[in-house]
Formats: sequence, C-alpha cells, structure tokens
Amino acid sequence: MLGFFRRMTKSKVGVFVGLLLLAVIAIGFAVADLNGLRPASMGGTGAAVATVGGESISDTALTDRVRDDVQTAQQRQPGIDMAQYIAAGGFDGSLERMITDEALKQFARDHGLVVSDRYVDGQIASIPAFQGLNGKFDQRTFEQALARARVTPAQLRDDIRRATFTRLMLARTIEASFAPSQLALPYASLSKEARSGQVALVPIAALPPTPAPTDQQLQAYYTANRGRYTIPERRVIRYAIVTPATVAAQSAPTDAELQQAYRANPARFAATQTRNVSQVVVADQAGATRIAQAVRGGQSLSAAATAAGLEATVLTGQTKAQLAGRTAPAVADAAFAGQQGAVIGPVRAPLGFVVLRIDAITPVAGKTFEQAKPELTAELARTKGATALGAIQEKIDGGITDGATFDEIVADAKLSAQATAPVTAQGIDPLKPAQPDPTLAPIVQAGFAAETGDAPQLVQTGADGTFALVATGDVTVAAPRPLAEIREQVIGQYRQDQAMKAARTVAQAIVTKVNGGTPMDAAITQSGARIPGPRPITASRADLARMGGQVPPALSLLFSMAPKKAKLTAAPDGSGWIIVYLGDIQRGSAANDKAAVAGVGRELGQLIGNEHAEQFVEAVRRQIGVTKNAATIARVRSELAGGAAPAAQ
Repeated sequence: MLGFFRRMTKSKVGVFVGLLLLAVIAIGFAVADLNGLRPASMGGTGAAVATVGGESISDTALTDRVRDDVQTAQQRQPGIDMAQYIAAGGFDGSLERMITDEALKQFARDHGLVVSDRYVDGQIASIPAFQGLNGKFDQRTFEQALARARVTPAQLRDDIRRATFTRLMLARTIEASFAPSQLALPYASLSKEARSGQVALVPIAALPPTPAPTDQQLQAYYTANRGRYTIPERRVIRYAIVTPATVAAQSAPTDAELQQAYRANPARFAATQTRNVSQVVVADQAGATRIAQAVRGGQSLSAAATAAGLEATVLTGQTKAQLAGRTAPAVADAAFAGQQGAVIGPVRAPLGFVVLRIDAITPVAGKTFEQAKPELTAELARTKGATALGAIQEKIDGGITDGATFDEIVADAKLSAQATAPVTAQGIDPLKPAQPDPTLAPIVQAGFAAETGDAPQLVQTGADGTFALVATGDVTVAAPRPLAEIREQVIGQYRQDQAMKAARTVAQAIVTKVNGGTPMDAAITQSGARIPGPRPITASRADLARMGGQVPPALSLLFSMAPKKAKLTAAPDGSGWIIVYLGDIQRGSAANDKAAVAGVGRELGQLIGNEHAEQFVEAVRRQIGVTKNAATIARVRSELAGGAAPAAQ
C-alpha cells in the first residue's frame, strides 16, 4: 500500500541504496548462492570509470559487475537481457553499487572496523554451495564452485568482508526506526479513500491510417531505435552429457558379484516373521505390573489400559528391527521370543515400562538366490553405475586440471559431443524463437558464466548423477539485425508509432478542453474523431491493494492526480490513449482502525530507516570522495548495449 509513499520520498541515492539494502540487510547475510557473492575486482588494466578515495574502478571491473548483475536479474525475471537491463537503469545501479561498496569499505577501514579471518572462514563454511553430501564444508566442492563462478578465494573473502561492514554500519539504522501513530494516521486514512470520475479511450483505429514511410524515414527510424532491434549476445555452448545410461553396460553386475552379495546378507534373505502386537506404555513399574496381571487374568489390553487412564496402541506387520526402532531393543527381543497370545512385560523402555500382547504371528518365507537376484541386480547396478560415473568424472576433472581442451577430453573419455545453436543466456535462439529446453538450462548458464578461452567445466544436471562437460564455443556479440532482414517488421512498428503520435495529439486536445471546463463528452464530440463516449469509473484504495501489482493504468492514474482535472496515459496494449478525469474524492478516516495505523507505522518506520541509511551512505561517499569519468562510463554502457545509444540519465 505504501508504494506511492516511496515515490514521494525518493532521494538522489535511493535506487542504488535500496538495492544494496535488500541484498545485504533483508537476507541477513544468509548467503546461499554464489550469484550473490560475485565481487567485481576493483583493479584492472582498463580505463577508470570512477575513482573512490584512493582506489579506481576499471571499465573491466564494471563490465564484469554488470554482466553478473544481469545474470542475477535473470533468476528473478527470466527473459530479461542486457539491453533491457540497461534501458531500465540497471547499468547505473550496478555502477553506483560498486562505488558505494568501495566507499563503505574504505570508511570502515578508516574508522578501525575489522572483520577477522576466523569470522570469514565461518561464513564460507556455512554457505550451502560449498558443502558436500554430508552437509559439511568440502574443500573440493568449494574450489569447483568458485571456478564455475569465476571467483577467486581472495575475491570471495573481500566480498564477505565488504558485506559484513555494510551490515554492521547500516542494520541498526534501519531496524531502530519507527513512526509514531500521529504520523501514521493520515497515511493509514488514505487506504479508506475512494475516487470517481470518467475514462475514455482514443483508439488509433478511429483515425485515418498512417502512410508507409519513405526509405529515408525508415532508415532514420531504424537508426533511432537500434536498441529495439538488437539481438543480445549469443553463444554456441558445446557440451557432452554423461548419464547412468552411458555406463549401463559396465554397470551390469556379474553372476559372481550377485552370488557374493547374496552370501554377504544371510539375515536379509533368510526366513523370518512379522508380528502384530498391542502395547501400552506406563510411567511406573507398579502400574505396568497391575495392567499385565489384569490382561493375564482375561481382560483385554485395551480395557486394562483405559481403566488406568491410558490408551493401548496396535502395531501391525512389524519385523523385529522395526519394532525395536519404535519401542526398544529389549521390547522387540521379548516380543519375538513369545508365542501368539502371550502377554509380555513389564519391559523397561526409554519412556517407561511396556506391557504388550502378541496378537498375531505371520511367517515370511526366505528368498532363494534366484528370487533375490532381481533385487540384488538393481542395487548392484546402481552402486556400480555411481562408481563408474565417479570414475569418468575424476578422469574428466583430471583432464581439465592438466589443461586439456574440450575436444581432447571428449575423445579421451569417449563421449559424444553436442552443441547448441547460437542462443541467448535464456537458452533461446532469437532467429528461431521457441521454448528453451529446460534440461539444458544449467548447461547454458555455465556456458554464459565462462569466457571464450576458459577451461571446460563440469556441471551437475540431474539428481541421478547425470553431469555434463561444458565449454563456450563461438560468441556473437550483441548487435541489431540488418534492416534488410526485418524491413516489414520495422515498417509496421513505424506506422504503429506514427499512429500513436496522431492519437496522442487528438487525446491531448480533448484533455486541454476538459481542463478548460468543457465536459468530456462534449470535448470528444468536438474532436471530430469517431471516439467512443466516456464511461464512469469508481474505485477505492482498498480495491487497488487487492489488485496487487495488476492495477490497470487508468486506475493508477486516477489515484495520482488532482480533482476536476484530466490526464492521459498510453493504453497497455498499444491500441491508443486513455483519458482519465477525476471528479470527486471521498476521504476516509482510520482513527478507529488501530491495526491499520500500526501496520502503516511499521512500514513508515522501514522507509524512515531506509532514508536514514541513504543519508549515511551519501555522507560516506562525500567524505571518501567520488569522481566519475563520464566519457568512459558512456563508452562501457554503449558497448554492453551492443552499440545502442546511452540510456537517458
């Protein structure tokens, strides 16, 4: 509900600090994924995009940071590419976060804040990505995970220290903020507000069709909108998949191995029995003895337990091991030593004394070798398959360590190499759009995490032990498609844009007349266009809250304008322009809604805390000193966008 408060209280550093706080404070430093731990190195051989105190941020470091941030953004919003990320202001956010990270680190160092190596080691050991199958830190897993993320141990440690400094300096500022009820009441009352007015659509279909562009107009339009037609960076990902089926032939157990496994498990395949028992657990031995005597005297165990204020339980189809696990070994020994109908106990157990009755005994025949063979075959095949997969993985890993190429490793391990079409980071071929293959997602992700010339890498792709050897092949940099290939598409979009401009001119003329006192229906009639008449519109802020993030543009505009005025907004489907007129505002009061006031107070407290943190960060940046190189920044932005014009500041 407080989204509009955020817009009213934006500060100059709000965007990047907000992202910083979300990344560092909201997750409480409970890091579970390496994507959040990819520090961009502060040095580099390229030109400096900014100088923070005595440290420079290179264009190489900024490029790496933006690419990493795009990958992180793609996990939250699949389908977003570099061009869209930059157009939405992501490039500037990445740069500002780099600057802020470095400024806070230097400020912490200057004021004697220290994060010990022991603390950093503890944080690293607690990251799930570095833990083995036993849930404990595994050095080899750690090294492989860092290699896949292209992060050195030193960079990881530096990033953990920097995040810890930020948390120490900002957490209390945010957590300690609050808003009194007198301040929260006016904002809480806004949730009770309702508005009514009129809405009309100026459709492009109601206007004369726009003519086709000349070649000169088309070229100018294409040049001005290069970003729209830019294909993101594409890569050919080379891979070779190793599955349990790959080693199926060598995983088949021999008859001798099956015989050995059968002989090694005599108890497992011997004749046995299961038993149904009724039992009651009594806290003291004397009480248990009375119940046992009553049952031996002819009373049912259930009745005897009920008379003592207890309840008997029935356990059916129990093997000796199962019964021991549910009660105690001593209880199971006694139960399997008695005959059917016998009353056993009291027997001492961890929770008291057990009295039980053997209700039924069911013999279970043993299994001959031939009967046990299918079961043993499946088990041994799984075990040998896992061993064989591990051996292949060890061999491939050795080849990677020795510097072998993808082709050399594939040939040595006798694997079948494959390659994707040139795809984006989402696994899509823009020239032949189709749903990406979800099974290739980890392979594509690994291919885009590496750079041309990097060593091949091993990627786990299935819970059954399936893995792949992955290497980056040909890389096609982001670039717009040639006009000749998409001429008809560009012509269609040119005519659509021209039609929207014409419709906006008509819509703006209507808005001007309405704001001058002309009723909306009369203003529409005077426009001369075949436009549908206005419709009434009424809604409350509670209605908007129930819609979540799906508020129609007309309603959103209705609650962001002054009464007795008209405004226009583009129709979300590109069909024209929507004119909204706000007639009346019905105020509400939350004076008697203490829960609403308290809730808004908590949200305002968070906003106030964020504002305090933003002011602190801005003060730190000023004290440390920040100088930006606008020309280098613009060049890096343009290169990452594939030659598109720099985003508006």
